[in-house]
Parts: sequence; structure tokens; C-alpha cells
Amino acid sequence: MPEILIVYYSRNGSVAQLARHVARGVEEVAGMQALVRSVAPIATATTAQSPVPDEGAPYATLQDLRDCAGVILGSPTRFGNMAAPLKHYLDSTGAEWASGTLVGKPAATFTATSTMHGGQETTLISMMLPLLHHGALIVGIPYTEPALNATTSGGTPYGASHVSGLGHERPISEDERTLARRLGRRVAEIAAKLAQ
Repeated sequence: MPEILIVYYSRNGSVAQLARHVARGVEEVAGMQALVRSVAPIATATTAQSPVPDEGAPYATLQDLRDCAGVILGSPTRFGNMAAPLKHYLDSTGAEWASGTLVGKPAATFTATSTMHGGQETTLISMMLPLLHHGALIVGIPYTEPALNATTSGGTPYGASHVSGLGHERPISEDERTLARRLGRRVAEIAAKLAQ
């Protein structure tokens, strides 16, 4: 069964929660499966890691990237940019870039911030840049999606997002959940059409 790879880094849990909603959206598409993977924290990313962390999703491998029918990246915002652990993973994909592993595959991004204006859109775009270099087809959320017009927290045409609050006290809103699922579903639908 074709898999959509969901690779994320999550420090306080919001991005991991969004990843689960994105995965639900992927699996709403008949014949498609979500493969959820995390990346190691940067402090340990350069040391040998077990392929299964103590908790959460297993760490992404380069083979996961080669085998997927599409990819969705998630990261918390770090000064309007993706977090270093996800960047470290992407920086390790030179051979995949050279061989065209992601050329023509659909790809999307999602993020979480503590504040409403914490750099969500620039973070989403920062994750798109390596995907564009890889030749992936960038997928966003169109304004025909009603939740994009209704949300009063996260959610952008660039990708799914969540505003967690300074103390990470805000749960993912119904609109944010809907948009995360819709993003996953869109990537899976496009991957399925491309496979025909």
C-alpha cells in the first residue's frame, strides 16, 4: 500500500498531535497509508540512536523518504524557521536529492507556535524550500476549505498549524484539527492520482 511519510519534530507535543491529525486525513483516502516518523533531538542527532525512541514515533530514515509516495513535514517554529532537528534530517538527504527521490511527489508542511503571530507562515515556507530543491510538488490548503475561512487560531493556505499558547495550554481547536486532516487527505489524494 502506498505510504505518505509524515516526518516531524515536536518538543512540547503540539506538532506530534498535529501529525496524528494529518495521518488521519491521509488514511481517509482509500488505498493510502500514513507512515508517521519523528526526528531525533539535535543534541543527540549526531550520536547513534535506536530506530525507536523511548516514546513517540520511530525516527525517520532515509529509506522511509525513498519509499514514500509523498511527504509531509512538521516542525515547531524557531524564530520563524523550522527547528534544527528537522533541518538536520533534511541536511542529510543529499544523496536523495541527487537521485531525484522526491521529484514529482506531493509534499506539504505543518507547524505550531506559542503565539498567533509567532512565524507560522515563514516556518511553513522554510520547510518548503528543501522540498522545492528536491523537486517535490508543494501542496497547500485552498480557501475552498471552509475551516480556513472560519479559523480564529491556526491554519493557513501554506499548511496546517496550531497556536498552543505561551504555556502550551491551548488544545488543538476543531478548525485546526480539520485543516490538519484536510492537508493529509489532499496530499494522499494527489499521490493516488499521480500513481494512476
